[in-house]
Amino acid sequence: MIEQTTQLEQAIQQAASQYFRLVILAGAPGSGKTAALQSVAQRAGCELVKVNLELSKRMLELTRIQRSRQVERLFKEIVSGQPGDVVILDNLEILFDADLEVEPLRLLQVSSRNRTVVASWNGSYVDGTLTYAEPGHPEFIQFKQTEAIVLPVQTTEGN
Repeated sequence: MIEQTTQLEQAIQQAASQYFRLVILAGAPGSGKTAALQSVAQRAGCELVKVNLELSKRMLELTRIQRSRQVERLFKEIVSGQPGDVVILDNLEILFDADLEVEPLRLLQVSSRNRTVVASWNGSYVDGTLTYAEPGHPEFIQFKQTEAIVLPVQTTEGN
């Protein structure tokens, strides 16, 4: 994990000079993404934002239609409400919910225009293709051009 944390910290420094200041830590559930993000957040003195929890709280009173219309604004509020120049996001699965009708990668990119956003991604990054879920799964999606710094995670113990 120390090596992963070091790579992540270097990617954050590198992202500061990019148009989209986005770093994605891609790996399967249980691969150690959360542990690496927690370590970086602690060393950087910032909070690890659990997107599923924060977004769910804000959408609780909304109807299904209102949720799809307001999810982007609510997500941007969560990101912009974090102090500092680096925002670290974990547990993003809610963004892939088809009912919300949001493009998760584009939302992360837009949110990373004025500050560095580091996000976990339950999927893989192979040969320049970022994948979420498995083919045939309702949330399956692939991106061939990510306009982000993507670090693939090798499976370790814990998440």
